[in-house]
Amino acid sequence: MTDTLLARLNEGMILLYAASVLFYFIDFLQNNRKAGKTAFWLLSIVWILQTAYLVYFMWYTGAFPVLNNVQGLYFYAWVLVTLSLVLTKLLKVDFLIFFTNVIGFSIVAIHTFTQTFQQSAELSGKLVSELLIIHITMAILSYGAFSLSFVFSVLYLFQYHLLKKKKWSKWLLRIEDLSKLDYLAYIHNIIGVPMLLLSLILGIIWSYASLETLYWTDPKVLGSIVLLCLYGYYLFIRIVREQKGRIAALLNTASFLVLLINFFLLGSFSRFHWFS
Repeated sequence: MTDTLLARLNEGMILLYAASVLFYFIDFLQNNRKAGKTAFWLLSIVWILQTAYLVYFMWYTGAFPVLNNVQGLYFYAWVLVTLSLVLTKLLKVDFLIFFTNVIGFSIVAIHTFTQTFQQSAELSGKLVSELLIIHITMAILSYGAFSLSFVFSVLYLFQYHLLKKKKWSKWLLRIEDLSKLDYLAYIHNIIGVPMLLLSLILGIIWSYASLETLYWTDPKVLGSIVLLCLYGYYLFIRIVREQKGRIAALLNTASFLVLLINFFLLGSFSRFHWFS
């Protein structure tokens, strides 16, 4: 009973941590104070849950949680979350806070998978399966965000074509203006990129925990890494180089075509993915 409750606690922390990283990413790119506050409070809940677990562990065992690698990982994750909360209040360095939390999320996920080996076979298998579902769900949700972004980019290119050819028709009235279409495509990519990143982190950890290796040359793995790089480059040119409009829309459209290839074609050649 206690093991099951602790397993649920770790799963809940992973979900809350993932949501916190997503909002920190939005704050990092857009300097969105509302998103930053939401990320801070979500991370605060994670810290409270982690602290409660540490207090329970020390009360139950009478030892400080650094006696082995599994315990050390959890304490390390707690330290990272604590530092992140302190940095948020003192320094407000969005870049540092975001990547600190990516590392912290990875450590929490590693700990969750690692501790399954110390539990019963039934609970261990159930926990690994549920975390695999989280990995797949996050990947699909990121694909959904990229799909909507693709639609807005296609509408942008269509609207751009009509305006360039001076084809004044009812379509111009039914489609949003170019700047809004460009912004909506950008916003959905901001949501999709961190979700895909966290999904990849969970997938890598899961493969080592359940398969004891990761096939880095697997077509689906390589395709997912390329996809993350493409959408990362889209955000780079959109924010750093300030290249908006047609160039960004074309890159976004090309990235989505790679997404389709990765999902349908490369997935069929994968050695261990669920749709292979």
